[in-house]
Amino acid sequence: MSREASRFVVLVLAFVLAFIVGWLLVIGQGILLPIFAAVISVYVLSAAADAMGRLPFLGRLPFFLRRLLVLVGFTLSFVALGLVVAVTVNQLIGLIPTYKQNLETIIAQLADLVGFDKHPSWEEIRGATIGRIDFGTVLTSILGSVTNFGTTIFLVVVYAIFLVAERGTFAGKLMAAFPQGDSAERTGQLITDINRRIGEYLAVKTLINVILGVASYVVMLVMGLDFALFWAVLIGLFNYIPYVGSLIAVFLPVGLSLAQFGSISTTLVLAGLLIVPQVYVGNFLEPRMLSKQLNLSPFVVLVALAVWSALWGLPGAILAIPMTSMLAIIFGAFPATRFIAVLLSERVNEPE
Repeated sequence: MSREASRFVVLVLAFVLAFIVGWLLVIGQGILLPIFAAVISVYVLSAAADAMGRLPFLGRLPFFLRRLLVLVGFTLSFVALGLVVAVTVNQLIGLIPTYKQNLETIIAQLADLVGFDKHPSWEEIRGATIGRIDFGTVLTSILGSVTNFGTTIFLVVVYAIFLVAERGTFAGKLMAAFPQGDSAERTGQLITDINRRIGEYLAVKTLINVILGVASYVVMLVMGLDFALFWAVLIGLFNYIPYVGSLIAVFLPVGLSLAQFGSISTTLVLAGLLIVPQVYVGNFLEPRMLSKQLNLSPFVVLVALAVWSALWGLPGAILAIPMTSMLAIIFGAFPATRFIAVLLSERVNEPE
């Protein structure tokens, strides 16, 4: 069989395998999603532990103690996230009457602007729009989603704790599993490459998200927006989604500001101030800090975002880049599939 025919067969088999794996990912989402999220979290935790080792005081601590501190911080951060979400929901319910009144004021202003003689009331608008929605069904769906989200977060934390605890023994297990030949060396090198590239990417990306979240929080706090901390966390979290994630998250607090302030001009000012850090991070800071972290084509990034979002929704969008990068590294480690890694890459002059 010629080399070109061999590659064609490999490509066909790769598509068949991708279809089977995709089907398994869909039906096994409840089991696989927490595991994959925990694995990705371990990369961030490991990078944080290594960074602590370079600090003047914390670097003197034993490695297991630094790992324990990182795990405690990781767990507390998820607990804090749950508390912020719970407090935000409770406060939002209490502010609904105020938001309703402000929206009615905006509707009246818009009616004057377009020349309506009679202002539509909130009851009329509600009856024509949200009044047709079955809120019982919607509420049941939301509560079910929140419950599933809480269960997933709990499993991620538990899995991550055990993965970090067993990370130090993995090298010994690898040598015991492949006692002869170069399989252990090749597998170990592959895992090391994945750990280095994904770990560096997630560590830098997390730092960028924190910077963006803090900048957005300062803007919303100065503007007096309700739930500024919650929206800042959401903007930072959504920034893991390439290109569009943080911009989507910005629309949510901007929409809330319309109901809170009852002023279109104030909302436009807030939107402009929130877009400034978005533009700086997206066009200057992030390209400079992440330019050499991963080697994925922008088109591949978009396709990966669409595929993983279709498979796992929002969590899939957040995990899309790390998961696709892992696949590219694995494809590049074997001669038969190296051409797939080249097709996925942006810079073909680098050895794959």
